[in-house]
Amino acid sequence: MLSALIIVFREVLEMSIVLGMLFAATKGVAGANKAILTGAGLGLLGAFAFAIFMDEVENAMDGAGEFVFNAIVLGIASILLAWTVVWMSKHGREMSQRIKQVGESVADGSTPMIGLMIIALAAVMREGGEAVFFLFGVMQVEDDPQAMLIGGLFGLLAGGALGLVLYQGLIRIPMKHVFSVMGGLLILLAAGMASQAASNLVLVDMIPPIIDTVWDSSFILSDESLMGEILHVMVGYDSQPSGMQMMVFVATLGIVTYLYRKA
Repeated sequence: MLSALIIVFREVLEMSIVLGMLFAATKGVAGANKAILTGAGLGLLGAFAFAIFMDEVENAMDGAGEFVFNAIVLGIASILLAWTVVWMSKHGREMSQRIKQVGESVADGSTPMIGLMIIALAAVMREGGEAVFFLFGVMQVEDDPQAMLIGGLFGLLAGGALGLVLYQGLIRIPMKHVFSVMGGLLILLAAGMASQAASNLVLVDMIPPIIDTVWDSSFILSDESLMGEILHVMVGYDSQPSGMQMMVFVATLGIVTYLYRKA
């Protein structure tokens, strides 16, 4: 029961953080909530499909299938987040001035609704797929499905509640600061996702680590701790990052920040 609770809580918290940031960043934009919820729904369907074909995915490419799958999803999400950040830098002032006239703010159809949908889809499908993968592993050593179900439900509620708390904090940011704050958060999120994609490919030896471990901060902040999990989602925190992870993080951070300021 405890294993299922922890696994589901961790994955639901991660997807809740991403969705909460998207909802907060696009608050007041007509059609944004629908796009995000549609993407989340499609992501759930993708996670179910992953569960059905999990053995095939896990064994694909000599056992590296799950890592490659995660890397692809994270890479796509990072690119789309960068696109969303650049769009926000161009339209943020207009949106803040016309926020009370929601319909007009997207009358020209330039809002990246498809991008929002795909980012939400990627977040939910990746975390849902990981939850299925880890729960499958737990089922190999535990034989009490009822306890696992109860633990999973508690984890779902706890992760969702914490994500809601984060969202409520984000939407209380004054409107004149909201786009700069959310732009910065989304840039960090994009860089973190890109570094996690690199980490997955390093783990299966598809790209070199350059340096196996740049530092070890696990004695200060463990990856398994609550704050470690939150920072892992928001900025790609890893207590023992490889050189490749750090290079990808810094490069993505620099490129997206440059595009954001230029736009």
